Amino acid sequence: MQNFEFYNPTRILFGKGTIAQLADHVPAEARVLVLYGGASAEKNGTLAEVRAALGARTVREFGGIEANPTYETLMRAVAAIRAEGLDFLLAVGGGSVIDGTKFVAAAVNHEGDAWDILRTHGADVTGALPFGSVLTLPATGSEMNSFSVISRAETKEKLAFGSPYVFPRFSVLDPEKTYTLPVRQVANGVADAFTHIMEQYLTYPAGGMAQDRFAEGLLLSLIEIGPKVLADPHDYDLRANLMWIATLALNGLIGAGVPQDWATHMIGHELTARHDIDHARTLAIVLPAMLRVRREAKRGKLLQYAERVWNLREGTEDERIDAAIARTRAFFESLDIPTRLSAYGLGTETIDGVIGQLEQHGMTALGEHQDVTLDVSRRVLEASL
Repeated sequence: MQNFEFYNPTRILFGKGTIAQLADHVPAEARVLVLYGGASAEKNGTLAEVRAALGARTVREFGGIEANPTYETLMRAVAAIRAEGLDFLLAVGGGSVIDGTKFVAAAVNHEGDAWDILRTHGADVTGALPFGSVLTLPATGSEMNSFSVISRAETKEKLAFGSPYVFPRFSVLDPEKTYTLPVRQVANGVADAFTHIMEQYLTYPAGGMAQDRFAEGLLLSLIEIGPKVLADPHDYDLRANLMWIATLALNGLIGAGVPQDWATHMIGHELTARHDIDHARTLAIVLPAMLRVRREAKRGKLLQYAERVWNLREGTEDERIDAAIARTRAFFESLDIPTRLSAYGLGTETIDGVIGQLEQHGMTALGEHQDVTLDVSRRVLEASL
């Protein structure tokens, strides 16, 4: 196992009715900006509960944060905070709203061009406004980590940053707030969480016994509940398990002391930026192809994944690896998530543009071995057709 430092200061308030606990965790004197996405948070009553819990505090609201939060929109929130002297942020929504709030928190007092936060991947962040979140869409794990992904509409860029200054102070996780989500968004959440786990698990054997078993347990749970959680949106236990699994998938626990990949995410980000495909769906496109192209570098873990997750013990090593990759693709398809670029109307003509974006952003040596060159990324995209 590798050396590691594990730190996660986010308090989780989990369960029915926990929005009311905001009153105990937002300072009484705080001047609060509530950030959210579209109209769903208003329609399903979540914003009304938030307003009631915040009571007499000074509260302003900022809506319209996109599914892929844009720099342009978020800088308007920054301007509003500066103009009104607000000092506490509350994200109400899914990972996109929480990601956007992290950027806003870091940008408010940032000197110079705030886009540098993304260009440096957070290296120049020296502080951030305190914030919390009320999660309404389980998927990204942003509610319990210090990472964020932001798009810039003007240049069609999508970049990530991380900083210990942008951990949420707390996150409220009430599974009942997911009941009215569209099936597509729930399916995306399952696929997103699954791929987050795979990026930290399916690399090479590193002696992380606990981490491997944690990851395999989470994968098995997603496989078990994935179709069920789509079929029965009001099953509290299913929604509660999905919500907690998605949080555990990217709160740092399963990745501590083991190698991590993230090449699938980097290619997926470029597909979203250029073609506006849902983030989780780009992952479902890229991951099976990534496993196929890099099967030799990942052979040991692919065989472990085949046996422990898919119960594949018969046949040659190559047959078991082929079957595990096929079952991964079939799992995404069972969620009604297409796993081929062609299903989104894209063909070979898109590959050069994605490769160009990867090169522009310095994504030329990706993966756990830093051996995913532009040529390898090209072969992955070709295998995704």
